Amino acid sequence: MQLKQFDDPAKFYQQAETFLLAREAEHNLIIGLCGTLVQGGVYELPPYLALVEDAGTVIAAALRTPPFNLILSEMADAGPLSLIVEDVYRLYGASLTGVMGAGSLSRAFAERWSEMTGKLHRLNMAERIYKLETVRPVRGVSGEMRRATAADRDLLVRWGLAFNQEALGEADLARVERLTDTTLATDPQVRGRFLWIDNGQPVCLVGYSGPTPNGIRIAPVYTPPELRGRGYASAGTAAVSQWLLDQGRKFVFLYTDLSNPISNHVYQNIGYEAVGDVDEYRFNNQE
Repeated sequence: MQLKQFDDPAKFYQQAETFLLAREAEHNLIIGLCGTLVQGGVYELPPYLALVEDAGTVIAAALRTPPFNLILSEMADAGPLSLIVEDVYRLYGASLTGVMGAGSLSRAFAERWSEMTGKLHRLNMAERIYKLETVRPVRGVSGEMRRATAADRDLLVRWGLAFNQEALGEADLARVERLTDTTLATDPQVRGRFLWIDNGQPVCLVGYSGPTPNGIRIAPVYTPPELRGRGYASAGTAAVSQWLLDQGRKFVFLYTDLSNPISNHVYQNIGYEAVGDVDEYRFNNQE
């Protein structure tokens, strides 16, 4: 086996494309991030892009846009992980914050990382990837969908912060503002935000980004706590998913937190079907 690292995201994707598209739903996050990088998307630091090959065939991929977590592709077994662990450590030392990938792979990476760095690892979130091809319409929810515009910027930033705090346990105002401004300025075929409006007031946010050759990812979905339980997230997600399919997408993807059975049930009712599970591990200093 041989690990190849890339500075050019276009060259990385060119060599990884066949491997990644063989499991497009499971790799939708990596593919979407590659697209953003190829189109000149700006991140805080240069990305980490690596492939592992065996006899000239790609068998694993890893991507990171610092300061965010490392993302692992699907792999037939954990064989390529040693090469990836050693290469990531060579570049970042013990500063890596976490890893995300299929459960057994991310756990194996986390265990090896702890052995190498002395850092503790903990399971931060167990997630499920869903794919939708046909929407089951949501009935009986008042309101309608409209695209968010620059006039909604303050609301988008406020709800974006609230979503990040609740879902990710972090709230970086500058980062949320930068993402909001980028989203509002981006081609709506690539990235956007919709609001569900009831009685003239925004009650739910549904975003999308990360297009793949055949699909695109829903995120974030946020309803303020005082407005939950009224079906707004279901109706908004169904409406945005249908709009994306109407634009020519064959699939729509999303990630759910497995500790939240309500949201998993909601998305299944809309027509989303599970395709795989991923775990996110975080690393902390040894005490």
